[in-house]
Order: sequence, then C-alpha cells, then structure tokens
Amino acid sequence: MSNTDLKTSKNETFIGSIDQGTTSTRFIIYDSSARPIGSHQVEFTQFYPEVGWVEHDPMEILESVRVCIAKALDKATADGHNVDSGLKAIGLTNQRETTLVWSKSTGCPLYNAIVWMDARTTSVCRKLESELSGGKTHFVETCGLPISTYFSAVKLMWLMENVDAVKEAIKKGDALFGTIDTWLIWNLTGGTNNGLYVTDVSNASRTMLMNIKTLEWDETILNTLGISAELLPKIISNSEIIGKISKGWPIAGVPIAGCLGDQHAAMLGQACKRGEAKCTYGTGAFILLNTGEEMVHSNHGLLSTLAYKLGPKAPTNYALEGSIAIAGAAVQWLRDSLGIISTASDIEELALSVDTTGGVYFVPAFNGLLSPWWRDDARGVCIGITRFTSKAHIARAVLESMCFQVRDVLDSMHKDAGETGEVKNEKGEFLLRVDGGATVNNLLMQIQADLLGSPVIRPADIETTALGAAYAAGLGIGIWKEEDILGSNEKATISTTFHPKLDEPTRKKKVECWCKAVERTFGLAELNI
Repeated sequence: MSNTDLKTSKNETFIGSIDQGTTSTRFIIYDSSARPIGSHQVEFTQFYPEVGWVEHDPMEILESVRVCIAKALDKATADGHNVDSGLKAIGLTNQRETTLVWSKSTGCPLYNAIVWMDARTTSVCRKLESELSGGKTHFVETCGLPISTYFSAVKLMWLMENVDAVKEAIKKGDALFGTIDTWLIWNLTGGTNNGLYVTDVSNASRTMLMNIKTLEWDETILNTLGISAELLPKIISNSEIIGKISKGWPIAGVPIAGCLGDQHAAMLGQACKRGEAKCTYGTGAFILLNTGEEMVHSNHGLLSTLAYKLGPKAPTNYALEGSIAIAGAAVQWLRDSLGIISTASDIEELALSVDTTGGVYFVPAFNGLLSPWWRDDARGVCIGITRFTSKAHIARAVLESMCFQVRDVLDSMHKDAGETGEVKNEKGEFLLRVDGGATVNNLLMQIQADLLGSPVIRPADIETTALGAAYAAGLGIGIWKEEDILGSNEKATISTTFHPKLDEPTRKKKVECWCKAVERTFGLAELNI
C-alpha cells in the first residue's frame, strides 16, 4: 500500500488495532497512511492441564489487552504523536474458535477458555459422527465445516456437559457464550453494565453453528446439538461501528469499528482479492484462498468459510481454507520443552548449519492433524533418525514440517479451485502471499518456495493480521475506502520474493518421503497410556 494511497483530510488521524492471538496480545496504532507508529506486545500463560488439553485464563487475556493499549499509547505519545485526540477508531482481531462461557451478572468466566487446538472433545465428536446420518460431514452443506475438535460448538457442548457452573448459569439464564472477540467487545463496551453482546461473521463461521449462506445461527444445527439460541451473541459484519469503549479503559469513548477472526484479518491486510491466497505462519499456519462471492465446497479436505463482509450491506466474500494446527508452536516446543534452542529466532542459524535434514522427517501432529487429513487420532513422529542425526537436523526438519504441511493444503486448494479459481502471474505461476512472525526466517521462506515449486511473497509489514483489523475499522468510520485497500498494487513493489531453487525430481522425492511420514502418525493416539 502506497503511503499516498490511504490519506485523510486530517494529518493527526490514527486507527488502533487489538490483535489477540494464541500466545500473545498486541496493540498497534496506525497513522492515516496505515503506517505503524506505536505498538506493544505481551505473552500470556498457556495451560496444559491434561494431555491434549489447552486452556487460557480469560481474565489474563483481558488484562493483556489493557496493558498493550496503555503501553502503545505511551510509546506513540512519547514519539510526538497526538494520539489522545487523533485516535478515531479501533479494530479487533482474535484467535478463532477458542471458546468460553461467563456469567452475565458477575462478568466472571465460569471456566478457562478452551483453546482452538484443544483435543478433549474427541469423544463428543465420535458420538456425533456415529449418531448423525451424515457422519463427520453431516453439517458441511450448512456451515462449511466437518465435525471436529477444532470448532467452538463441540467445545461448548463439553462445557455444558462437564462444568457444573456452566450448567447452573444456563438454567438461570445467566450464561453468555462467546469466542474471544465476543468476550473482549462485551468487556470493552461495559461488561456487566450493558456491554454489547456480538460476534462478527468470520468468527461466527468458525463455530459450526452459523449457516454460511444466510449468515445467521442455524436453527436445525442448534436443535441437533441441544444449544439454545439465547446463549449466542448477535452476528454483525466485519466493518461497522459496533459501539464505544466504556469508562475504565485507556481509550474510553473511541468506537470499535471493525472485527475479524485473525486469518480473515490477515487476508484483508494482504489485500487478497478473488483468486489470491495468503498463508499466515503463527502458532499454527492458515492458508486462505479468496473465492469471491462464490462459496466453493471442497472435495479435498479443506473448509468453506467466510473471507470477509466489509459492511452490513456489503457483499460476502468467501474463501477456501486449510488449517494447520502446529507450525510456530513446534519451534516453541523445541525451545520450551526440549531446550534445543534458547529463543525462537535461534532455529534459523541452527538449521542453516546443515544442508539437509539428513533423512529426518518430523510431523508435528501433537493433537492430531487438521487440513487436509482431519485425523484426530494422529500423534507426532520424528523418523529417519540415525547416529548421524544432530539437533541441527531436527531443527531443519521442524522448519520443513511447516512447509510440507502448507504444500499439502495448497495441493488440495489447487484441485478445489481449478484453473479459473486462481490468479497466476505472466509466467503462469501461482503466488503465495505470506505473513506472520515466523516469516522473518529467510530459510523457512526459501524452503517453502522450494517445496511448492512456486514463488513466495513476503510483504514489508509482516503483521498483516493487525493491519487488516485496522483497515476494517478505518472502513467502518469512513476514513478509507475499499478501493484504497484492495485496489493498490504498491505492496508488491516493496515485498520480498523467494523463488524455488530445488530441482523437480528432488522435490518430488522429498514429498513422497513426507507422505510416508504422515501416514506413520495415524492411530497413535491410543499409545497414550
């Protein structure tokens, strides 16, 4: 985006963006040209109470947002920006599917948030698959999603069945269900004092409860799963004035004017139009291909989902999505659990100390595999180990695992979209736009291009998730127009492109070996004794 593309009549106009992710929260302030002028980020606690379980403390998340806003404001002000009077709106983006239930009267969570990658609901999913006529795909035609531990509905069902406080609150009409966007907006706009109870279409599309065509909660699904519509928030678009931030927050009175799930925000931040795809490398990796106003059903293990809806009356853009549970989280595992590296950034230098993995293949199926395999019975493997194997080989195999998984998804995406569903360059190459913290790793990006056999484009600003939420908010209050964001090709001129260097026979052989490694992960969940 050119610095001259996004102009307003006021120089001192700023948009804030809350980016609430799986392992950290950040707040970034952008000027009228969509340049970041202040930010702050904090990590928060990950809870693993049992094997396969992952939880967050909703109150800690709330406090992390408060701290990030205050610190980012301080930094921007210290640099001479008049943010207090110039901040016109904020956007919000968040980790999707993560589920919590809280008390309407006290505002207190009734249980920790169950994180999107949590696998405790396997038995709930198996029961539904055996009882429903369509099995795993029973709801796909309606909501675009298979029955999986990944989605919010089964997490809510688990809470309703296993947590007494949730059962009691539902009986009393005191329970509120939400994904993280709903929790944050409710608290930011007043909480127990008339806080707004809403979710946006992109987050709602990940619950397994929304009709992907009508964009409303689906009565048939709710009845089938035994979930009351009274427990659910109102669904709104991604770009509109939602409400003002209440007293007690550092930016009281500023309107919230945009909200998107993190992967949808990244797609907007990357300005992906129909036929274009992006991959965000974070805790997991998520590839979305914009299919325009046409919803494409996948026959190859992908999800049909919302891309974005930029206003209450705006057309709905759909997407094909491939979701990978473990990407950057595998690097964190090397750091925190094995101690092979001291910081996440150390992995590039370690992996560069060897030319290959030495025949080692690592499949990070820690809680199963998502797209395109959908195997919750899978568990992680590291195979091909010999006496020659060093920590450097394992580090390189971890990086390769991220890229192999992305290739698996893109293979499916190419099959589902077909020739007419993808935009290619003048050389006939499909270009993958990338973003997220892990993309600073040049080796990772080169491996990705090598395994795809096609170019990978990294923008100058890799934090496109927060940028997308800021775009939505700016659109919501009218300081930017959609054509300003989606109509510019300026980003391509300031990006870095990684071209494949690997020869085709070697690439083909490596992919064959990877597929063998993936097959070895199946059915290993039963080893948990």
